Amino acid sequence: MDELRYDPSKLIAAAPWPAPADAARITRVRTFLCGPQGCPYLIVRVETNQPGLYGLGCASDPQRTLAVRSVLDDYLGPLLLGRDAGDIEDIHRLLRNAGYWRGGSIAGNALGAVDVALWDIKAKAAGLPLHSLLGGRARHGAAAYTHVDGDDPARIAEDVLAAAEAGYRHVRVQVAVPGVQNYGTASTGSAWDPLAYLRHVPPALAEVRRRVGDGVELLHDAHERLTPAQAVRLVAALAGARLFFLEDALAPEDSDHFPRLAAAAGSAGSVPLAVGELFDDVGQFLPLLTARAIDFVRLRIPTLGGLTPARKLTAACELFGARIAPHGPGDVSPVAQAANVALDVSTPAFGVQEAARFHEATLEVFPGAPVPVGGVLYPSESPGLGVDFDESAARRHPAPPPLRHDRWALVRGVDGAAERP
Repeated sequence: MDELRYDPSKLIAAAPWPAPADAARITRVRTFLCGPQGCPYLIVRVETNQPGLYGLGCASDPQRTLAVRSVLDDYLGPLLLGRDAGDIEDIHRLLRNAGYWRGGSIAGNALGAVDVALWDIKAKAAGLPLHSLLGGRARHGAAAYTHVDGDDPARIAEDVLAAAEAGYRHVRVQVAVPGVQNYGTASTGSAWDPLAYLRHVPPALAEVRRRVGDGVELLHDAHERLTPAQAVRLVAALAGARLFFLEDALAPEDSDHFPRLAAAAGSAGSVPLAVGELFDDVGQFLPLLTARAIDFVRLRIPTLGGLTPARKLTAACELFGARIAPHGPGDVSPVAQAANVALDVSTPAFGVQEAARFHEATLEVFPGAPVPVGGVLYPSESPGLGVDFDESAARRHPAPPPLRHDRWALVRGVDGAAERP
């Protein structure tokens, strides 16, 4: 961003009220692209006129990273210059409306990074950990789930029990289907075959449950690849697995079918349903919550536009009896994961938190990154998010080139048709 093009005295986004004399005014918005985890991380640093006071946000969109960076560098950053960093609600609404055509993951990730950075600044200025600003603790830490996959239920069960021995009470299980390109596993095929998946996965999950008993919660991700009719068949076949939740049985485009799926899940002996990592607007969740059609909201803080909308969605979950299960795989940076944990520990609506295994390089780039201890993620007690960003370390880990991360999502069916990832 070329700051010389912008005159702070003529900012179109200036507030119509005077800022306090000691306000932390935004002086610069910087973006950093790095790849210590193997996927692209886009980190935002919002700087202020107060020495040493800055905030960090995560704008990571692994597939369209450079487009998000352009939104930040060329559009949102210039609008922020001179603003009081404490006016989070006004800034969020203004930036969301500024593009006129609202929503979408690219705009959401850009806005989400700015929003989290402003919350980081506010908490640092107050000398408090972020969760204190969100209402304080409702629990000591956030129960996390880890991931296990394989092609043999006996071996999968051993790995699940090993995770439980390490302290995890929740484990996501993905089952490889012979000859099928299946999500979350070391696939042995080149194409997606839903019929083979429906034949193979439910009995395998039931066998894993039989072997591990009821002392650990099992989760499974269908990853939006099924039609509504196929999803109904899946939940009908999953009763024996006694899942904590089934994730993304339907794609966002098919979300109107969730009441039908919830009815089938109830008839099957209760298969809790989770969805949401692909949603980029809080409004997409509301019909599902009011219809009591889902049990868990898989919100992704960056894509939703930050903590400001995420905490409002979380309050709605509490009112409608649903729980949050924030998205936190490896392509969510430690900055965003710290925001997840701050939200998790401050709400009665928390369910479970996805936990990534951050590489040593990632931990070096992000001092203070949240790491599970005995299957639990604990919030930092340092002011703000509690995570920093080492620019010099980040330069040693450049991001992969565009399109490389698209490859895993380019799925085709047995007839050659393009499928959902």
